[in-house]
Amino acid sequence: MQRGVVDVAKPIIEEAIKLKLDISQLCSNGLMNSFWIARSLQQKFQSERLVSQIPDFYVLFNDQVTNDFNTLFRSLPPERHYQAVGLPGSYHGRLLPKASLHFAYSSWALHWLSQVPTAVADPTSPAWNKGRVHYLGARQEVVDAYSSQHAKDIETFLEARAQELVSGGLMVLVLSGVIPTSAENSNTSYTDIPTEMALIGSCLTDMAKKGGVSEAKIDSFNFPIYFSFPEELKAIIVRNGSYNIERMEMLENPGKHTLSCANARASFHRATLEGLLIDHFGCEITDELFDRYAHKLQVASPAVLHPDNDKSILIFVLLKHT
Repeated sequence: MQRGVVDVAKPIIEEAIKLKLDISQLCSNGLMNSFWIARSLQQKFQSERLVSQIPDFYVLFNDQVTNDFNTLFRSLPPERHYQAVGLPGSYHGRLLPKASLHFAYSSWALHWLSQVPTAVADPTSPAWNKGRVHYLGARQEVVDAYSSQHAKDIETFLEARAQELVSGGLMVLVLSGVIPTSAENSNTSYTDIPTEMALIGSCLTDMAKKGGVSEAKIDSFNFPIYFSFPEELKAIIVRNGSYNIERMEMLENPGKHTLSCANARASFHRATLEGLLIDHFGCEITDELFDRYAHKLQVASPAVLHPDNDKSILIFVLLKHT
């Protein structure tokens, strides 16, 4: 599924580099001894007949400090035209020196929040999300708490990258989002469809009824994931004021068609979510939880497995730093 994100975004990114990256401006600013990028730009230089001026390329791979960068480096092609650098740390904050980055690419990451909104786990708050593990289908106070945290995190991300990008540098964002259910309200969440995280929550509830999980543990757990609406994201970018929006569109993810089997879908979400679940509930519950989840997908909610019923989208944004 993640490969589907990369495949659908790659040709658009290549076109964006070709049409929107002004090499002559960067050269005139004396910034081209080395090119700190997130994708190779060699073809751009060749197409503009600047082969003699091709700089050294550096690709910086960012992930959390717990990521296995050794596995990443072993998977890179030996015959490559760039130097690879591991950059551990949270992308919600600064990672690089000022004005050192020429091209940034965030792939299917910005729907992850820096933290669960504090209010949704507070029993004294109107936004307490008792009995649920996500905001989809929850009360409006819960949705608002998630939306507020998302806006804060995106703003922090944009500000950090604005300090790191050179003037005229490009940034591509590809993140998971949803289309509003109402044309009149661009912030209407999907409350009428079963979501896969809600199904995981129902599995936890079933386990609690049998004494396998504490209800209090469920009440204090929420997934730190928010699916943005395109107009919502656009408003945050405009409000930041550090970028021009060169291109913004919604894309279909062809990778979702690879997960039409309940066991494959359960394995995919286990790989993504298991760490969070183990940190909160312990490792003893995960086998039973995802066995139950696969069963519910197959029996209770088979419609979820049909790709045409997947309401998620990819939001593609091309930004140029002012």
